[in-house]
Amino acid sequence: MKSTPFPFSSSSSNNNNGSTGTPGSHLHGKRDKQTLNIIMGKAMPCLLSTFAITTIFTFFLYSPDPFNLTPPPKQTQTQRQQQGGDDHHLLDQTISLKPPTSPPNLKVEENCELFKGRWVPDHEGARYNNWSCPTIPDSKNCFRHGRKDKDFLNWRWKPDGCVLQKFDPKEFFGIVRGKTMAFVGDSVARNHFESLLCLLSQEEAPVEAYKDADDRNRIWHFPKHDFILKVIWTKFLVAGEERMINSTTSAGIHDLYLDRLDENWARDLHALDYVIISGVHWFFRAIYLHQDSKVVGCIYCNEPNVTNWDVKMAVKMALRAALDRINNCKECKKTVVVVRTFSPSHFENGLWNTGGTCNRTGPARELEIDSGSDVYEVRDKQVEEFQRVRKKVKKGKKFGVLDITRVMRVRPDGHPGLFWGNQWMKGYSDCVHWCLPGPIDVWNDFLQAILTRLR
Repeated sequence: MKSTPFPFSSSSSNNNNGSTGTPGSHLHGKRDKQTLNIIMGKAMPCLLSTFAITTIFTFFLYSPDPFNLTPPPKQTQTQRQQQGGDDHHLLDQTISLKPPTSPPNLKVEENCELFKGRWVPDHEGARYNNWSCPTIPDSKNCFRHGRKDKDFLNWRWKPDGCVLQKFDPKEFFGIVRGKTMAFVGDSVARNHFESLLCLLSQEEAPVEAYKDADDRNRIWHFPKHDFILKVIWTKFLVAGEERMINSTTSAGIHDLYLDRLDENWARDLHALDYVIISGVHWFFRAIYLHQDSKVVGCIYCNEPNVTNWDVKMAVKMALRAALDRINNCKECKKTVVVVRTFSPSHFENGLWNTGGTCNRTGPARELEIDSGSDVYEVRDKQVEEFQRVRKKVKKGKKFGVLDITRVMRVRPDGHPGLFWGNQWMKGYSDCVHWCLPGPIDVWNDFLQAILTRLR
């Protein structure tokens, strides 16, 4: 069945066309040493009675301070979409930090299966708060918006047979000094980026170097460590266009071109040392898939003479195009790529637009969570593409996988829920994105371990 896109994301433009931003020539590393020019990207028609709602939620899909929505047909449990997150510098202290403990040296056991394990109690609490990380975006600042329970912070991931060390910003800076890292993907990729920004802020305060007009693409600089951290917006990784009824009204249908990448991120590849790549949530909608100048399939269309594709195959082919482009990039001399797998949503007792909530206060048992089979099916296709490209990796390239799907499936307690402070969406729960601080911070424990292995 066709999905109802969850109406939150971090952008406000309705196309993937790029626009040039000039962040400043003092930033350097493996990138253009004169400047950091970033080329930025600037379902069916509904009845009049639903037109106003549609307009509001469509804006939500594109804006950090969202205002709109796409028409709501039925969806499966994982067909929830994005968010917008407006970054406010919040200086009110809402949670206290435990005294820091001396982090152990990061020793990653090569044979350790990092992603097979369980959540275990850990009472060190939050890793940062609004005082120590003023860049927490408003929509992820759950305590700022009234969340009272804090026990969801008191857990850590324990792999079977080894230990996953907690993120150590000093160790991380030691890996990435003089480099540029980009998170490429949708609003959940940005959520991950925002977690890393907060964790690194405990060692060095970042300097904002660039933000485009739509707040889709941002750059932060850590001058002491000569490290640049970017987030680059893309819905599908490949080139895509949204069909419009007129210049302002979305038809709720996209066209994807599987043989062309979204140049908003791809044109910048040569300047990136680390690429953290992801993206699934935007695929849960009506999409026509094009290759070699012809339509090869469609998602949620049920149109005669057009092959029906499921979401997992479209995700697989888009990711394949992206990974092949990176692997074959001659200008990318030494590039480390990490594929982050599907982050599941946790709507219970309904969908996002039918009263669905995520009110739990602690981890769940896996059997309690019904995320739908498509969660693991999509994850499996992502891992298959990682394994495929790794077998034919070109000189200078390295590939890793951040396999968080099962890890996060049992953390329905980690979402903003009703505590995301959007005045335009009162009564709707965000069960897609993750509170900061929160369980998403473990993604950067994994990231540090993966980058250590790939050194």
